Amino acid sequence: MSMRCVIFAGSDINDYEYVKSTITKDDFLICCDSGLIHMERLGMIPDLCVGDFDSHKEPEKGRYKELIKLPRIKDDTDSFYAVKEAYNRGYRDFLIFGATGRRIDHTLCNVYMLQWLFERGAKGVIADEYCELEVIDKAGVESGVYPFFSLINITGTARHINVSGAKYGLSDGEIKSDYQYGVSNEVLPGETARISVGEGSLLLIKVRKG
Repeated sequence: MSMRCVIFAGSDINDYEYVKSTITKDDFLICCDSGLIHMERLGMIPDLCVGDFDSHKEPEKGRYKELIKLPRIKDDTDSFYAVKEAYNRGYRDFLIFGATGRRIDHTLCNVYMLQWLFERGAKGVIADEYCELEVIDKAGVESGVYPFFSLINITGTARHINVSGAKYGLSDGEIKSDYQYGVSNEVLPGETARISVGEGSLLLIKVRKG
């Protein structure tokens, strides 16, 4: 079984070449409702289609490998359902596209999907043409790829935070969810910023473009 699940949600994707460069033939591909548009534009066939299809025409039966039709009245968004479904099938590595955009409510919900995965020992990354988002307790950021990064606390209090190899270092720091001061740090030229969190977790946002 492929070890990575790639999910396409319905927000805009502006750089399909970047998306193509990240996907391998072994990835398990899921599209969520209008995320099917992205797969069509990429010329790829999803392994699973999920959704209530309120924003895209419901696919014809038998056209794709597997289809899960969801009710429109439900607690989970289509994207969150897809994450849970893949997790229950054994996937622990997730790459999610089309998850950030004009609908800030959906964007925030998708960010908290990363926290849901982290708390269950899985890795989740949301990617767009500018940034990659991941909930971490330990990570490195390479200067040649990501010149900027931010650390945001989205739940509780993160303690014993250490940051090195960056313009703004930190030793045994603490970031609470009601006060964010870890925004817009810079990786030192030629170095890798090292981040560790002794207690709790942080949302790491790695920025490819300034």
